[in-house]
Amino acid sequence: MAHHDVEKRPASLKEDIHQDGSSQDDYECEFTPAEQRKIIHRIDRRLVVTVGVLYCISLMDRTNLSAASIAGMNKELGLNALMGTVSKYSVVTLVFFTTYIVFQPPATIIVRYLGPRTFLSFIVVAWGAVMIGMGFSDSFGTLAALRVVLGILEAGFFPSCVYLLSTWYTRFDIGKRYSVFYILGSLASACAGILAYGLMQLNGREGLTGWRWIFIIEGALTCFLGIVGYWALVDFPDKAHTSWHFLNEREAKFIIERVNKDRGDARPEPFNLKKFLRGGADIKIWGFAMIFFNTTTVTYALAYFLPIILTENMGFSIGASQCLVAPPYAFAAIIMYATGWAGDKYHLRGPVIVFNMILCIIGTSIMGFHSSPGVRYFGVFLTTAGANSNVPATMSYQANNIRGQWKRAFCSATLVGMGGVGGIAGGLVFRFQDKPGYRPGLYACIACCLLTLIIVGLITLGSWRSNKKADRGEIELEYFDEADQKGFRYTY
Repeated sequence: MAHHDVEKRPASLKEDIHQDGSSQDDYECEFTPAEQRKIIHRIDRRLVVTVGVLYCISLMDRTNLSAASIAGMNKELGLNALMGTVSKYSVVTLVFFTTYIVFQPPATIIVRYLGPRTFLSFIVVAWGAVMIGMGFSDSFGTLAALRVVLGILEAGFFPSCVYLLSTWYTRFDIGKRYSVFYILGSLASACAGILAYGLMQLNGREGLTGWRWIFIIEGALTCFLGIVGYWALVDFPDKAHTSWHFLNEREAKFIIERVNKDRGDARPEPFNLKKFLRGGADIKIWGFAMIFFNTTTVTYALAYFLPIILTENMGFSIGASQCLVAPPYAFAAIIMYATGWAGDKYHLRGPVIVFNMILCIIGTSIMGFHSSPGVRYFGVFLTTAGANSNVPATMSYQANNIRGQWKRAFCSATLVGMGGVGGIAGGLVFRFQDKPGYRPGLYACIACCLLTLIIVGLITLGSWRSNKKADRGEIELEYFDEADQKGFRYTY
């Protein structure tokens, strides 16, 4: 598919892949190749690093419940008690996603109008304040209500970042950038346990128990980074020259022309509800969303329950469990970048997802069924790497196969929305009544991986057939207006 995809585009769209992995379109440009690479790298440092750091704190704030739970929160607030067949702890984890899912589609419209700097920095500071409030929760009801508010505020962050990144890069530059973005986010999962263990040592200070300090200190850090983010974040390419000391108009024009040569949708379109919703008619979009659901079911299950599993299933102490969360995520970062690099270099998306899911299936099987705790812990490495590496891989898979600003916005919201549904599932698969083995949860994770393999196979077959029809001139792929540039092919 890699060579086919390039050869079938118009001559003006053929790409030269440079040593650093970035691609430059072969068209008239006032900048030399070296100057072009410098501009791209400047965007990487300013855009990818900034949204990655903010996502790091977002993921930490969203998933620090597991650390707080074994630090005394469950006992103090009575969260181990059941509500029907579900524990109050599971309810607290999943109520976040009720608003997180609902408020994502409008968020991608709002960010286009308000701009990323204003919108994203505001919601980061606001949810930081909510996190501080969680540290003073005195009951299950208060904590659950604050989690609902947290879902409203965080709803706009991830889809807006996915959408923003996709507007800056060409289709075969985006995989590595999504990987770095998510790697920085994964640092939260790697370091959260160690940080939480340190904050637990504040137990008794100012009359507050250790788990409360986890929320208070991390919430204050979130507020600080949200304020800094206002100056660090950049706008969409068509407004990039307005971001202080970033790109001038000539450089912004180069980026817009570069993306237009690749897929023809860099310039903003007037909002049209019909165009926005029309993306839902493409069955592939729901296939991508289902893959993301399957992936996030596993990643959230790990985020919410891994310290608990390490303690109750593998026999590690509370302190050791907090710290042993870090190494699997560090290993996941290596696999994540390697697969992102390979996907961009060889123009592959589906095979990367298949590799990740096979890794996840092997790891989950070892985690659940080997007799040795040490070997089961090795399985955690494979499961964590496969599941988390699939997040940027799925985002790249979708970004490569759609065109149009508002379809892109709709699809970002749909993808991440289904990821939120996966968060609900991930918060429920490991039930306290199934401990210490948690076998039903492990079976559910394996089933999600197997379903992903089936969906990737179906999308690949459909994309291959559509590309062949386009080659014969029977159809035009992803055509969205009269000025559309032809020659687009699906990536698989």
